[in-house]
Amino acid sequence: MNTDTLQIEGMTCASCVLRVEKVLKKIDGIEDATVNLATEQARVRYDASKVSFEDMRAAVSDAGYTLRAQPDADAPVAEAGPNTHEDSLHRDLLTSAVLTVPIMLLGMASMLSGYEAWSPFSLRTTNLILLALTAPVMLVPGRRFFVAAWKAARHKVADMNTLVAVGTGAAFVYSAAAALAPEAFGAAHHAPHVYFDTSATIITLILLGKRLEARAKRKASDAIRALLRLQPDTARLLRGDIEEDVPLAAIRVGDMVRVRPGERIPVDGTVLRGSGYADESMLTGESAPVEKGTGDTLTGGTILMSGSLVCTATAIGSSTVLARIVAMVEQAQGSKAPVQQYVDRIAAVFVPVVIVLAALTFVLWLGVGGIGVSDALLRCVAVLIIACPCALGLATPAAVMVASGVGARLGVLVRDAASLEQLHAVRVVAFDKTGTITEGRPAVVRIDALGGFEQDDILARGAALERLSEHPLADAVVRHAREAGIVPSDPDSFQSYPGLGVAGTINGMPVLAGNLSLLREFSVSAGGAASLVDEHTGAGWTCIVIAIDGVTAGVISVADHVKDGAAGALAALRELGIETVMLTGDTENAARHIAAETGVSRVIAGVLPEQKAGHIAALQGGGTIVAMAGDGVNDAPALAQADVGIAMGTGSDIAMDAAGLTLAGGDLRALVRAVRLSAKMRVTIRQNLFWAFVYNVTGIPLAAFGLLDPMIAAAAMALSSVSVLGNALRLRRFQG
Repeated sequence: MNTDTLQIEGMTCASCVLRVEKVLKKIDGIEDATVNLATEQARVRYDASKVSFEDMRAAVSDAGYTLRAQPDADAPVAEAGPNTHEDSLHRDLLTSAVLTVPIMLLGMASMLSGYEAWSPFSLRTTNLILLALTAPVMLVPGRRFFVAAWKAARHKVADMNTLVAVGTGAAFVYSAAAALAPEAFGAAHHAPHVYFDTSATIITLILLGKRLEARAKRKASDAIRALLRLQPDTARLLRGDIEEDVPLAAIRVGDMVRVRPGERIPVDGTVLRGSGYADESMLTGESAPVEKGTGDTLTGGTILMSGSLVCTATAIGSSTVLARIVAMVEQAQGSKAPVQQYVDRIAAVFVPVVIVLAALTFVLWLGVGGIGVSDALLRCVAVLIIACPCALGLATPAAVMVASGVGARLGVLVRDAASLEQLHAVRVVAFDKTGTITEGRPAVVRIDALGGFEQDDILARGAALERLSEHPLADAVVRHAREAGIVPSDPDSFQSYPGLGVAGTINGMPVLAGNLSLLREFSVSAGGAASLVDEHTGAGWTCIVIAIDGVTAGVISVADHVKDGAAGALAALRELGIETVMLTGDTENAARHIAAETGVSRVIAGVLPEQKAGHIAALQGGGTIVAMAGDGVNDAPALAQADVGIAMGTGSDIAMDAAGLTLAGGDLRALVRAVRLSAKMRVTIRQNLFWAFVYNVTGIPLAAFGLLDPMIAAAAMALSSVSVLGNALRLRRFQG
């Protein structure tokens, strides 16, 4: 199954969204399609062996819209070109406005007392002039509404274009007939009243609203453009002793690149030589610079603040962290929050109901109200125009769109809107320990020598064996030895004992490195090591006992340090009324020690990887909404089981794929920001929906009772969409 994001042109309201989704889902081979009005995109999951892009484009085109493919995913990340849709709206608005101004002036002048006495034109001639001026407005800038309405009618559906086309079309046709054949309206000796100014002004005001709406949407997409601007256009490629600036697209994995102070790092890479400090705030939301040296990873788009580095490129184009962040933000902006499902259901019946109400308004005023055709028509047009569901369709996706961009700025990558919307309601967060609460990189904290052995000797023998082991604790011992200037030798023999440790011979002398059980296995007396192990294990450390030539030589104690800010983040979550739980496979003592240091409310230790999802399910008992934060492959099932899965950006790709949210730098403080952002987004969505519904619920009766002029209705309709987008844009000021 493939998943593609496609661009949709021509959508105007929630009804359009539903129609495009329905058309796409009907195609054999498409498993799912989600369409977003704010981003004007469709995210389609399909079987490429059954359906092609051309099949999708043909179906969408037949429904009245234009489907365009996104740029090649394997190409380097590039900013989108000019917005042709927005340019077209701008041209149509200018054309309509230029023609509408004289229509309005002439229409108002013709209503003045004694007009024919001072005007060179009679009222009948004036009506014909108004017809000549209004027809281009209807046929050129207004054409988009009539074409879209006709295409919708062919599929037996109705949308916002239907309301505009029927409303303005009815007023125009009535006025044209009155201007051309006034005698048919009982006005053989005088000119009947016409509504050309109403039709033209409505078209102009709606186009103005659409133009403002497009501009607001562009501002809401600033997050994507800001991320794209982080990528430099060129890189300084090293070929032997030669340096040259080349286009970024020319860089390949394995190439060596030099980065100078003040420059943006062009690619993801690993430092080969040099040192410096990098500003990674675009990843983590934290402004503190990060030290970089040989072997450290670099992320494209971050800034080298000081120093000079040479790195080897490890990822380019769409494989870079920056490209993945952009893709995740785009995916989140195109996804739907659960509340949108209710809005979609309402939109499915909203327009047909409005058309029925407008028809009833016309019939009742004409038959029961005792007013003329023109006045009844005016009320009918007002109902059609005021009821356009544009604001309703934008209320939720606009807030999601802006919040996803804000999240990326704050170090929170949103993969789907449902996770961000639900996060505010989470009452329990379960954390994996290693790599989530702690750094996930154990380090040697103490070496105790016994039996007359020296610390350096113990470290050298232990590192010689551990360098052949794949255990994370082994890496800590080897790294500490190298930092101490000790180069581990090659053992003569080596044997691993899972769950116990390792054994071998070095320069003909047997050496053991492991736990007390390993010593018992080889009948070696623990001696004073037993009490040290008890003491250090109680402090949350893990102990490696070293035995040389059958004698216990010492104990190397290793600990995994708590991440900076973890304790503060967990305290902030508790202040928000969220219970914190540590779910770890580590020992009870080690887990309790970390819990005491960070303030975790509850500890569940000794959990096997396959048991984590079961514990999450147990926490969900009684309807409790639970989030899970983890970083490893073994956390993926629990992340999927949780109501909200939260992955560490420093962890595995599988964990990130299973999670709805990713903390880009693995900083738990970003989780607190995410919870607050979720609550803020939820409030914004509710505000938008409230005003969208209030606008329609109050506006339709006013129009039906003749208390709302169609032109005022058109202005209100345009402003309602802009106000919803403006309210959503306020989220951009959120700082977390």
